[in-house]
Amino acid sequence: MTAALLGYSATFMRYAMAVSPRNYLLFGCHIVNFSAQTTQAYRYMNYHYMGGNQAALQARAKEGLAQAEGSLEGAASSAGMAREAKAKVEGGARDLAAQAKVQADKVMR
Repeated sequence: MTAALLGYSATFMRYAMAVSPRNYLLFGCHIVNFSAQTTQAYRYMNYHYMGGNQAALQARAKEGLAQAEGSLEGAASSAGMAREAKAKVEGGARDLAAQAKVQADKVMR
């Protein structure tokens, strides 16, 4: 389709200048279409024949790897936070047990 539109636009750009009076609006429309189709053809060729496909796959792989590493770091920091919370709870429980023992000793006297 891109090749057909390139040919069509190129042909009618010539005819837009061949008629009398010259049709600059038609010429402009076809030059814009020709430029857009040329860009599309370049993108297709780059992706399929000049390594664009491999570059896109590598970029997605790097993105996935970075995301996985971020998840691992998040899990590690969560585990560290859990250890800190456990230590605080255990310390608080020891303090409460000590206070309960002191109060029990007072009651027993």
